[in-house]
Amino acid sequence: MTAIALLSVAPVIEGSMSGEVAKAVAALDEFDVSYETNPMGTVIEADDAQTLFAAAAAAHDAVDGDRVSTVLKIDDKRTEDTTADRKVAAVEEHLGREAKRER
Repeated sequence: MTAIALLSVAPVIEGSMSGEVAKAVAALDEFDVSYETNPMGTVIEADDAQTLFAAAAAAHDAVDGDRVSTVLKIDDKRTEDTTADRKVAAVEEHLGREAKRER
């Protein structure tokens, strides 16, 4: 089985959040997950949803602040194994090109 998530964790503060976001990303290293951070969040892959929930909770707890905002979206594909890369490749196949464009 494969579970893929989009996780966004940030303190609700004025100014740069990058230091606190880095703490959230670093917390993922304690779990059996792979991840890639992008400008809008972090895509996490694990063997099961329970691991994703635990990793997301640790990332949330790692952020300091009076108020922390966390968004978690999970795709728990239970019938076959897949990866985030394969999901993107499937879209690119339909597009006939890379799913990316520079301005």
